[in-house]
Amino acid sequence: MVKRANPWLRGLLRAGTKQRRALTSAVIGMLATPKPKPKPKPKPKPKPKPKPKPKPKPAVAAKRAPARLAVAGASAPASKRGAARPLPPAPGKWLASQYAPAGELPARRMQYWLYLPHAIDTVLGGVPLLVMLHGCEQSATEFARGTRMNAQAERAGYAVLYPQQSLAVHPKRCWKWYDRATQQGGGDTRLIAGLVEQMARGYPIDRTRIYICGLSAGAGMANIVALNHPDLFAAQGLHSGPVFGGGHSTLRAVGVMQHGDSMQTGSAIDMLLARRPRFPPMPTLLIQGEADRVVRLVNQDQLARQAMQVNGLGPDDAVKLTVKAGTSRTHPYRLRDVLRGRKVMLRVAQIGDLGHAWSGGDPSLPFHGGSGPDASKMMLDFFSRHRRGPASN
Repeated sequence: MVKRANPWLRGLLRAGTKQRRALTSAVIGMLATPKPKPKPKPKPKPKPKPKPKPKPKPAVAAKRAPARLAVAGASAPASKRGAARPLPPAPGKWLASQYAPAGELPARRMQYWLYLPHAIDTVLGGVPLLVMLHGCEQSATEFARGTRMNAQAERAGYAVLYPQQSLAVHPKRCWKWYDRATQQGGGDTRLIAGLVEQMARGYPIDRTRIYICGLSAGAGMANIVALNHPDLFAAQGLHSGPVFGGGHSTLRAVGVMQHGDSMQTGSAIDMLLARRPRFPPMPTLLIQGEADRVVRLVNQDQLARQAMQVNGLGPDDAVKLTVKAGTSRTHPYRLRDVLRGRKVMLRVAQIGDLGHAWSGGDPSLPFHGGSGPDASKMMLDFFSRHRRGPASN
């Protein structure tokens, strides 16, 4: 079937040449898109008249923010590890100096900081002195801030001495608790004891109430100083410290931190008591986190056996176990006390879930755990029960 052509197309075929051209032009004109009319060019806008410049005002001096004083009792700014509430600065004196033993050539110097409570000159008989030894990769001022000990000491009326290990002696400021000569009373042991004697002579210190404590390597060093100078100290506190008598090299020290030293636990104390048969009592507080992977819990067990041996404690002495449940901000912990009569000669505190850190310290600083019982308060509470008798001095 053939379709019929469009009428206008049939007309185009029948028309003549001129007519076809005219009709074609008309059809193209119908199908073509009309061109847009050119837009008129916009008239240039008149330029705005320049505004008169304001007259310059007389310069005003910028106000300066008041400078903040760095106080050891105040908390450091919080870091990403955790926020800590800032504490008001302790109102006592914060002194810094160096100690060099007289007559020693070449003279070895030890830098130290000393906190004196504001009421030191009003206390009859002098105030107690606490010696605080920092751990590896810490400074004395960081240890003071992290433990918040100055604030506790101010409330309890203590002076606090912070010796600092030199980077020239150890690149990470570690006390050499594993060194054989140090364990026998040389090296830093003699230097720290001399510094404590100088503080006791130079300030109103009650010599029957001088105590020493430390964290990690500082705890190992505190133990060595106390065992070599038992007449100088009334009690000691060791937080996360290694057992006494082991190591004797850097490599072996790592082994002691991980596994203790069962071979030296008893023999090291035997040698100590052989050098001094009439060894005075040394009340001891041991604090350790159960989750500590740097200095493992076996060290606390062996330190407890050594403290029993030093103090002549045995099966006849009463043992009291106290389990304390933690609050929302603290870990659960337990206390085991060994008493002679009514006097606590050994207290062992184990804190659940605490790693290698000072319990209850400022968590914005390394090696300080914000949760858990306040180890600084525990130390001072324990020390307040003990004095060095006059016969031992």
